[in-house]
Amino acid sequence: MKRLTKKAKIILGVVAIALVLLIVIILMNVFSKKANADINENKPNNNVTEETPTKKLQIIDLDSDSRSYAVMINNHSSARAHHAGLQDAYLIYEIIVEGGLTRYMAIFKDQDTTKIGSVRSSRHYFLDYAMENDAIYVHWGWSPQAQSDISKYNINNINGLTWEGTYFYRDKSLKVSTEHTGFTTMEMLKKGANRLGYRTTSTASPLLNYEVDEIDQTNMETIPANTITIKYSSSITDKYVYDADNKVYKRYVNGKEHVDAVTKKQYAFKNIITYQVANSTIKGDNKGRQEINNIGKGTGYYISNGVAVKINWEKKDRSSKTVYTYEDGTTLKVNDGNTFIQIQPKNQTLKIEG
Repeated sequence: MKRLTKKAKIILGVVAIALVLLIVIILMNVFSKKANADINENKPNNNVTEETPTKKLQIIDLDSDSRSYAVMINNHSSARAHHAGLQDAYLIYEIIVEGGLTRYMAIFKDQDTTKIGSVRSSRHYFLDYAMENDAIYVHWGWSPQAQSDISKYNINNINGLTWEGTYFYRDKSLKVSTEHTGFTTMEMLKKGANRLGYRTTSTASPLLNYEVDEIDQTNMETIPANTITIKYSSSITDKYVYDADNKVYKRYVNGKEHVDAVTKKQYAFKNIITYQVANSTIKGDNKGRQEINNIGKGTGYYISNGVAVKINWEKKDRSSKTVYTYEDGTTLKVNDGNTFIQIQPKNQTLKIEG
């Protein structure tokens, strides 16, 4: 075997060194790319916008154009134990009627409630609150004034006197007088509205200005409100007791828990709005039916989360919305949840206690 010349050895050495350098450069390039990839993997990408889920209002769907239904609810002592479906109403009104009694009007939207009632007859001033919610009005009978005003204001209404057995039914299992046994369902009412050709969609904005997040009341002048007592007459006194764990007010009528006959659960409300208006007996009405002075303005309270805030209210005419504001004139904000509006006779007792 021939020995390599000195020149050949030098050439081989140079080639070997070149190969080693080439391998080193390749390896350095590989590791550099991997390191950069790791850095970029952990580095925030400022060009990518992460979408935060938007919190939605729970009490009603603001994206829904479904029209509401306003149902007259019997509050006679014989009927109260059989109240059904009120837990699904996002808004309820209570107003005085003849004999020192009261009736409710419960507003439902996008619900499938299977028993609502008992349903009772119309009184004309409840129409003002059906109109301010652009609701289809549901009742079982009417006073002469209500009958006249339903025609005058062209109120879309479903009347149990006409539609018993179709869109209303009698619960004959109840051991009470017949007038306290009338009920309906949301399925029946929707069918009734369609058959009668009523508009079932609405572009009207909600009556109240709901907040998705809990309202910050730290900078407001508030009153502790753990127990609220609202007297309508010698026959009707409502009470609310604050449940701090669930942040709702549990409801009582005449000292007894107000309980749903179907769910067997006590009614509870996130928000209470209460104010007073004057009432009087309609001249010449032999039943003692009432008139209320609800057109105008006044003061009241918004109650939620254990505190009460003084508010103003104004209703310019029968069909316009009642506008609720803080004392400084800014729009009232209410917490996400169901609301009971207590329109109380003037000079009756209202107690807000801490």
